[in-house]
Amino acid sequence: MRVSHLGIHESVGAVFPPERLRDALSSVDPRVVVVGDDADELAECDAIVTFAYRDEFLDAGVRWIHSIQAGYDRFPLDEFESEGVVLTNSTGIHDTSVGETALGMMLSLARRLHVYARQQTEREWNRPEWDEAFTLRDEPLCVVGLGTLGQGIAERADAVGMRVAGVRRSAEPVPHVDEVFAAADLREAIADARFVALATPLTDETRGLMGEAEFAAMREDAYFVNVARGKCADESALVAALREGDIAGAALDVFEEEPLPDDSPLWEMDEVLVTPHAAAAEIDYYRHIAGLVRENVQHVDADGELVNRVV
Repeated sequence: MRVSHLGIHESVGAVFPPERLRDALSSVDPRVVVVGDDADELAECDAIVTFAYRDEFLDAGVRWIHSIQAGYDRFPLDEFESEGVVLTNSTGIHDTSVGETALGMMLSLARRLHVYARQQTEREWNRPEWDEAFTLRDEPLCVVGLGTLGQGIAERADAVGMRVAGVRRSAEPVPHVDEVFAAADLREAIADARFVALATPLTDETRGLMGEAEFAAMREDAYFVNVARGKCADESALVAALREGDIAGAALDVFEEEPLPDDSPLWEMDEVLVTPHAAAAEIDYYRHIAGLVRENVQHVDADGELVNRVV
């Protein structure tokens, strides 16, 4: 496979201006252009960098597709494999941004910053009850999923003095994590945590991973943080747990349906933070993507193995 024409699909505009990525890749050998869904434009491309999936990519004969997200659940992997299409993703670049977002969410809930922000819009001057606010130091956190995102959360939580446990497929040690549980021991792992942070990819195994039984296993004063994928948690079970006081609150960046529907009860819950699937957003996002794509163009030219290859 050789890349002579690289397309930046306009859908990356959901995250950053596609022209920024085009310009950042101007030094690579292939011609780099911004493309839409036009069949003639796509037919000229050997490779596409994209946020969204389009059937037109396969129809046009594109041989390599790079997703600017780490998640690849929106791509038809079986079809890619049968058609000989290479898919790479952007795992490995979101540890800092998502880790800081998750830490910020936990800080907001603990220090009651979300309450003060709402009060400011009403010009209210109300201090919290004496036992409402707490510090993160020495609070137990369980990070479910210890890949790039989970390790980014664990590192930052450890830095502020939290006691960090984690869940992964195997119980092998992970930096900044005091105790690692195997996936089969999920409920045991989350039972004593003040915060449970979900950071898994969406797979058949993780779909609905956090459900009614898992929320029931959590402490009543515990908070659920989801920076993974919305479908990794049963949203109905989460809403029920919040309404019934089985858990204290939640901070959610992802949802089963996005954008979050207007009639979702999550919008109006006082102890729920809602953010628009933006945990990874940052000013240098396009530069990180450019680095991955540039490296893989070099690997393609040298018939080498592509970084972050999915299929």
